[in-house]
Amino acid sequence: MVSVNAGAAWAKQLFPVVGSAGMTALRVGLAALMLLLAVRPWRSLPSREDARNLLVYGVMLGLMNLLIYGAFARIPIGIAVAIEVTGPLAVVILSSRRARDFAWVACAALGLGLLLPLQTDSVALDPLGVACALGAAFCWAMYIVYGKRVSSLRGADAVAWGMLAASVFAVPVGVAQAGALLFTPAMLGGGLLVALLSSAIPYTLEMMALARLPRRVFGILVSAGPALAALAGYLMLGESLTGMQWAAICLVIFASAGAAATARGSE
Repeated sequence: MVSVNAGAAWAKQLFPVVGSAGMTALRVGLAALMLLLAVRPWRSLPSREDARNLLVYGVMLGLMNLLIYGAFARIPIGIAVAIEVTGPLAVVILSSRRARDFAWVACAALGLGLLLPLQTDSVALDPLGVACALGAAFCWAMYIVYGKRVSSLRGADAVAWGMLAASVFAVPVGVAQAGALLFTPAMLGGGLLVALLSSAIPYTLEMMALARLPRRVFGILVSAGPALAALAGYLMLGESLTGMQWAAICLVIFASAGAAATARGSE
């Protein structure tokens, strides 16, 4: 989580040069190249059904990255990630019909109500940035759903094929925005650092953690993402949040952790 959010803050520093879509293209494209070289997934080709699911999985991954970087460009990172994690939370809630799970929905809704500029005295947020974060939340939910459908594949193969599909979708968008600036040595170096911090290193650590921790514990730890994102934004970008915004982020974290802790079949 520290690696992901440090990578996000570093990427945001490069937005003025190549834009959020250009940075997404570097992150996704270089991460796909590294994974393909390391995993070599073509040694075991997926079935036609798996290929269709991998395509949707990859497109959702690419679109999620484009949207969340678009949100980062317009609103503080901590707020964007707090909105984005409602996607995985929705997946947990919609798979359950227990009353206490709806309490987590209410907790998250209260957090979002405090976070979003719905009141006349609330801090103004860029509406497009909020919309991008909400779109990224939806894509993250779909990424989880389709990731489950390709889970029969060897884990590294699924990630490699998915990242390739994401790059085919996201890289042209970034190239259209940034053009030849993407291919300068300085930007390729910065993009490589972002790809390592935000994709290659955390995905590897994630697989190691999942092999050693119950999924419930893993989910609780991941729910700290918005707080770590806000901390990275403050330390690396000077983004400060109001007390109300911190309270809202804490409510979203509490809802995500609670849903993960009480989910069935997660040991």
